[in-house]
Amino acid sequence: MPSVKTEGANPLPDAVCAIVFDTFGTVVDWRGSLIHSLRNFGMERKMEVSWEKLADRWRAACLPNLDRVRNGQLEWTILDELHYRTLVELLPEFGIAYLPESDLCFLTSCWHRLAGWPDTIEGLRRLRTKYIIGPLSNGNLSLLVKIAKFAELPWDVIFGADLFRHYKPDPETYLGVCKFLGLRPEQVMLGAAHNYDLRAASSLGLRTAFIARSTEYGPGQTTDLRAEQRWDVIATDLIDLAEKLGT
Repeated sequence: MPSVKTEGANPLPDAVCAIVFDTFGTVVDWRGSLIHSLRNFGMERKMEVSWEKLADRWRAACLPNLDRVRNGQLEWTILDELHYRTLVELLPEFGIAYLPESDLCFLTSCWHRLAGWPDTIEGLRRLRTKYIIGPLSNGNLSLLVKIAKFAELPWDVIFGADLFRHYKPDPETYLGVCKFLGLRPEQVMLGAAHNYDLRAASSLGLRTAFIARSTEYGPGQTTDLRAEQRWDVIATDLIDLAEKLGT
């Protein structure tokens, strides 16, 4: 495979054998999918709630819990369980004093039914012709398998945080992928829409691809609107990444 030169990036060496991807936001549209599922739930039960705001609050409130697990304030807990706990804590803010356990489990499972972005399937299929591909996500493996089935993601392998018992950006996640695949860090590329994720991977020797998702958090998004460093590849979406890598 020839080296690839992209504007604002370093040449990509021939050694790259695998590309692993951040999933929430990079590969799947978590926000749009979650809002759609929540609205349908509300319509069926005739509940008037700001479901869009709930989706945003749910995601935002869950992220600090990942850090609490990382720094030892919380014992190891998979993302499905963190989603459930956070939902229970948030519902009173939205005027929901009680939901049966079946509804709480159903709402938590909405995170299993996330659709890919319009470019996702074609881009991944093209990349898979030359590279081992899979997610490197803070989601647990069972969650990621369900997303893959729902969104028809053509992964070769799936890396969930529970395989490492660490959440990104802990080094154990990125280096754990390399160990499982039997590859050196420079043979593995991380594709992500989040600069913090790429910084962590790059510091450990992995190659990097920034994939722009300027509406991940809706029309008012203010973060990760552009590449903040000279990543190895800077792409507008997964199809553009495939083209830049010659697939």
